[in-house]
Amino acid sequence: MELWMWAAAGVLGLGALVWLFWGMRGFGTAVKLERAREMFKLQRERLETYFIQAAGNTGKPRGLRWKDCQFENGVHFVKERASGQLAALVGVTISFEAIEGGEMDGVAAVGNLRHASAVFFYHGGQWSTVGKAVFNMNPEETIKHFEKQYERIDRA
Repeated sequence: MELWMWAAAGVLGLGALVWLFWGMRGFGTAVKLERAREMFKLQRERLETYFIQAAGNTGKPRGLRWKDCQFENGVHFVKERASGQLAALVGVTISFEAIEGGEMDGVAAVGNLRHASAVFFYHGGQWSTVGKAVFNMNPEETIKHFEKQYERIDRA
């Protein structure tokens, strides 16, 4: 066999390996997303409880105490563009009460319901939350507003 035939076979073989690598990479991402979605579904009740506890401990909004938080059914999955970390956004409706003697005590608007997006992060095969809420935006609006930071990957 001539040298050019060996070179062509080598290039074709290398091309096949690169194609296989990229295909498997996409497959691995799909498996990771599916696993993350299933884990969120299984852990959702616990995650909602953790969210309310963590959010209440942030001291935000100042002068208010978290009274109730109702979670919507849908989940929007996104990927952080810089790190590739998966996140989940869930729409919530929150009610607050004023802290007695605080700056919001007696303010009529305290009783108004607030809409927000609860944020959950997937790291090391586990979902967690720090109680971060994006106020005044549902998950669709949050994704659009932070489109440079987050990329939509799925909605469940």
